[in-house]
Amino acid sequence: MAAENLAVSRETFDNVILPVYAPAQFVPVKGKGSRVWDQQGKEYIDFSGGIAVTALGHCHPALVETLKSQGETLWHTSNVFTNEPALRLASKLIAATFAERVFFGNSGAEANEAAFKLARYYACKKHSPFKSKIIAFHNAFHGRTLFTVSVGGQPKYSDGFGPKPADIVHVPFNDLAAVKAVIDDHTCAIVVEPIQGEGGVMPATQEFMQGLRELCDQHNALLVLDEVQSGMGRSGKLFAYEHYGIKPDIITTAKALGGGFPVSAMLTTHEIASVMAPGVHGTTYGGNPLACAIAETALDIINTPEVLNGVDARREQFVSALQKINEQFDIFSEIRGKGLLLGAVLNAQHASKARDILNASAAEGLMVLTAGSDVIRFVPSLVIEPTDIAEGMARFARAIAKVLN
Repeated sequence: MAAENLAVSRETFDNVILPVYAPAQFVPVKGKGSRVWDQQGKEYIDFSGGIAVTALGHCHPALVETLKSQGETLWHTSNVFTNEPALRLASKLIAATFAERVFFGNSGAEANEAAFKLARYYACKKHSPFKSKIIAFHNAFHGRTLFTVSVGGQPKYSDGFGPKPADIVHVPFNDLAAVKAVIDDHTCAIVVEPIQGEGGVMPATQEFMQGLRELCDQHNALLVLDEVQSGMGRSGKLFAYEHYGIKPDIITTAKALGGGFPVSAMLTTHEIASVMAPGVHGTTYGGNPLACAIAETALDIINTPEVLNGVDARREQFVSALQKINEQFDIFSEIRGKGLLLGAVLNAQHASKARDILNASAAEGLMVLTAGSDVIRFVPSLVIEPTDIAEGMARFARAIAKVLN
């Protein structure tokens, strides 16, 4: 049966997909810019950005053009051979960052898995096989593989899958004293998100990031930054580490890197990369020409003053609209984050209502996210039109009014 002849609906999901998601009741079928339409033709404004992925909106003409042209040229060869788009994308990422070497994967979890394996391997080869401790943070999120979910600081995601990888220690985020208390010469890495995403849109303080860099230097440990969500312009700089004036040893990026096409990257230095050799790590799809060509186009657009400077202007519009809503409803205790990674924190009186607000927003024609049970998260397109922000915020205000009444 041809695909277009098979009628599917939201009910189909409940019968055919592994029950690990609870998606919205509507089914999006088309997107353009920051607007999305469902099966019934209802229009939505998208403040969710596919969880910080569609940083240039839906079906950006330049990305569509690259998809078509590369799609007619070369899709996949595997890493038995290299390809031009991967080499161009790697060269551009290196030119734009501290990095000197790149590894491509398909997802944030894969980039983080590669980063954590590299950190341990580097310590093992350069120092000692016993230098394997990883320090990570409560409420952190680093992916869903067994290693990355164990480094993540939310046991609810890692419990029940059997023995976890050992030698991973979790301490409170933004608490330098807590890190000092556990770091030692057996520590191979500190792993941190510059802005905790899933953990409630919580930015690291300047003092904290600076302190982590110094502690890593003192103990010959690597500073690994997970920029899967905070990278690719989301914070108003290409990568969030640039806000802190520090140089990491490894960063990971995914989500917005392909503007909606699955691709990820781990970036590091020659020195750290030098311990790796053919066969030590790998991937079949990672760095395929189709993904890398699209990511190169996305990087070319995002890494411009026009887009990066535009992030802060759009942020101001969001914050000011949220403050107006708060004056009316007294619902938020704070608005936090950086750039267009924004969290509106519900105050104690309304702390459990994040999911209700998300559902009410959908009913009003607005797509938002939560980050935990008490934070509404906004991660829209970096180039969202100001008129879309204004209209989306009007819908958001109506949704809040309905939830509170």
